[in-house]
Amino acid sequence: MQTILGSTGIIGRELAKELTKYSPHLRLVSRSPKKVNQTDELFTADLRKQNEVIKAVKDSETVYLTAGLKYNTKVWSAEWPLIMKNVIEACKESGSKLVFFDNVYSYGRVDGWMTEDTPMNPVSKKGIVRKQIAEMILNEVNTGALKAQIVRAADFYGYGTLAFVTMMVFDNYAKGDKAQWLLSDKFLHSFTYAPDAARATALLGNTELAYNQLWHLPTDKNVLTGREFIELTASAFGVKPKFMNVPKWMLRVIGLFTPEIRESIEMLYQNDSDYLFSSDKFEKAFGIKPTTYRQGISETVKAMSS
Repeated sequence: MQTILGSTGIIGRELAKELTKYSPHLRLVSRSPKKVNQTDELFTADLRKQNEVIKAVKDSETVYLTAGLKYNTKVWSAEWPLIMKNVIEACKESGSKLVFFDNVYSYGRVDGWMTEDTPMNPVSKKGIVRKQIAEMILNEVNTGALKAQIVRAADFYGYGTLAFVTMMVFDNYAKGDKAQWLLSDKFLHSFTYAPDAARATALLGNTELAYNQLWHLPTDKNVLTGREFIELTASAFGVKPKFMNVPKWMLRVIGLFTPEIRESIEMLYQNDSDYLFSSDKFEKAFGIKPTTYRQGISETVKAMSS
């Protein structure tokens, strides 16, 4: 039995598709779980309640934590440590291995390439929370109480993702509007193609030697500037690459009325310089190359148009 905690998000859904290659028995867990594959077992649980998590994880060989919380610092600070504590205790009780799907917030501002050896030095409140919950796993691994791995991705792109590039570029072009880009289009910015992330997470979760390590998920190292990403996307849509850069002052004004924008302002350091994410470790270990930006953008546009 392999179990996905937080199965209704884009990664949870894509991961469920990929895990059928490794296990005929999948349990999808959320507060409102929905089947991805015909044979999926659905289990309703609130990850904030330890007794429900224990029941959800019971008899699981591997547990994947792919849950997402409301994008709010107060919610993250209160709920992420609680959820991680519940999941760790449940995995220890059931003897399950844990795969935690993480982001790069805990690294903070990085000059150069982010790698698995990059120290956690958060510069945002959300990054501090991410560092805290990653350390909860690492501490258990270091004592031998838990077999686990942390997998990390850069910002996402791909059909169904909630990333800024989806809303500001893909969705806008699909509606016939002008694209938007955060702060400046001149910087290089790595993006992980969501289907690649799911495929790699399934592979890592089913590779015994991958445990008790940190992994960066496959991400095309031929990084594009914002302008280049926009131009490729516009070309895939068959439209002119019209766009505008959205300055910080404008986001602050919008944030007065839109909580999600207000919550994103502390993360803008990721957009005011190059944002470079390396997956060399994964690529060398498994001999797998990431989807190129050109191919991933083309596939995303086709999926949106179908």
